Amino acid sequence: MNWFKRMVVKWVRDDWNSVQVEQDCYSTPKNLGSRDISSDPTLQFKVYNAIGGKIVEFHSYDRQTDRTNHQIYIIGKDEDFGEKIAKISTFEVLK
Repeated sequence: MNWFKRMVVKWVRDDWNSVQVEQDCYSTPKNLGSRDISSDPTLQFKVYNAIGGKIVEFHSYDRQTDRTNHQIYIIGKDEDFGEKIAKISTFEVLK
């Protein structure tokens, strides 16, 4: 029965080592530090469904003042969603 336990342990170790190798293959370079694509975005927004339209919430981070800015916009159901998002995002980027 010990030979069976050793065989199972060997399988588990081999599997564990292969998982560790796969994760290391996709890791980011160490010289980037904490700055990656999602660490300091220029502009983020969320869209929520609401009765009669949509609510758009924009988040942006200002490094100079070390503050996060939040803006909320309402897009009515009779308005063109794509056109309004384009105008709002352009306005937010120009701020």
